[in-house]
Amino acid sequence: MREFSYTVLFEPAEEGCYVAFCPALPGLVTRGDTFEETRLHVIEAITGYLESLVKDGEPIALVKTILLEPVKESIHILIPELV
Repeated sequence: MREFSYTVLFEPAEEGCYVAFCPALPGLVTRGDTFEETRLHVIEAITGYLESLVKDGEPIALVKTILLEPVKESIHILIPELV
């Protein structure tokens, strides 16, 4: 067995649930009604993601540690009205 460690970002959603994603594993996103449930779901999702890579003969994504805190910024975009 080999152990992998990934940084996971958890974000509270407006609906009251949590969304989690792992920047090192593209497309891996999951949610749960509570933080604890979301944490369990993301562990299951990462396990399934890595097992799928192994099954398909793909390389496992390298561990990617986020050393700096993410920056939150609101970006406003103006798009001309479509006619």
